[in-house]
Amino acid sequence: MKKIALALALSLAATGAYAQSGACKTNAKGSDGKMLAGAAMSSYMKKCQADAQKSCDDKAAAQKLSGAAKTSFTKKCVSDAVGT
Repeated sequence: MKKIALALALSLAATGAYAQSGACKTNAKGSDGKMLAGAAMSSYMKKCQADAQKSCDDKAAAQKLSGAAKTSFTKKCVSDAVGT
């Protein structure tokens, strides 16, 4: 149980960097290098997706996108960051 809690804490601390650098699913590893699973994976993915959404919204605002262009850009940006 302590290993899972530690892996979750470490992964959540680094989530912002993962959302920026590539697919969340491929970066979902604990401190021991193994892939996260179960509740730890769910929590990690939720946080990573939220970070990706914020980052993509900021990028869309910087490009002064609105309406359908903003929606399309943000959807693709989040999808690329999360890895779906």
